[in-house]
Amino acid sequence: MKLAPLVLAATLATPAAAFDVSSMSDAEREAFRAEVRSYLLEHPEVLSEAIDVLQSRQAEAAASQDLALVKANESDLFADGHSFVGGNPEGSLTVVEFIDYRCGYCRKAHAEVAELISSDGDIRYIVKEFPILGEQSMIASRFAIAALQTHGEEVYQKINAGFYESFRGDVTEATLESFADELGFDPAPVLERMNAPEVTKVIEENHLLAQRMQISGTPTFVMGGQMLRGYAPLATMQAIVAEERG
Repeated sequence: MKLAPLVLAATLATPAAAFDVSSMSDAEREAFRAEVRSYLLEHPEVLSEAIDVLQSRQAEAAASQDLALVKANESDLFADGHSFVGGNPEGSLTVVEFIDYRCGYCRKAHAEVAELISSDGDIRYIVKEFPILGEQSMIASRFAIAALQTHGEEVYQKINAGFYESFRGDVTEATLESFADELGFDPAPVLERMNAPEVTKVIEENHLLAQRMQISGTPTFVMGGQMLRGYAPLATMQAIVAEERG
């Protein structure tokens, strides 16, 4: 009779203390190791099954932790009073996106996020400016936030979409002025406000929130009570929305 399958089953099904390898003699331990190795070589699918179980448990633990993080930070996520709110402001489900305008995956996700919101019609969409990819990311976010504070949501929406769809090259005062001209608004009050304490406060609070949420990359989404860390195609986002609605 093969010893390894019985030992492996006993080890997985009972507490570690129930099977004490340290009580074996050196010869018994060596024989046990050889038997286990032989069994795994004959049945490598056992390793794949074990890895699948481990990954499933890790995913469940991560989802549970994310749910707790969302719950603990609901006010700052969904009602901070300074972030752009788009889509349907009265929507039954809120989607929050942490963005960096210099992030390639944010750019890739932009059209699909827009499609998700417009095709659904019942999503409240919040943008968290989260510049993490260097000085030009910071300048771009300051410009967008300052525009929201000086010109309002309509101009902010144009800037947000424009940074992904049409803006190219370095982010400088000159390129931002040209960008504003293309979008049809006066850049002067925006450029003047970019380094104001009110703009700095928004960025600082978003970074502190991201730290509490254990967010280190963009895009990161909060969709209802779930978190989506990184880019995902439209179908995946739609599935999460449907799941959140039950």
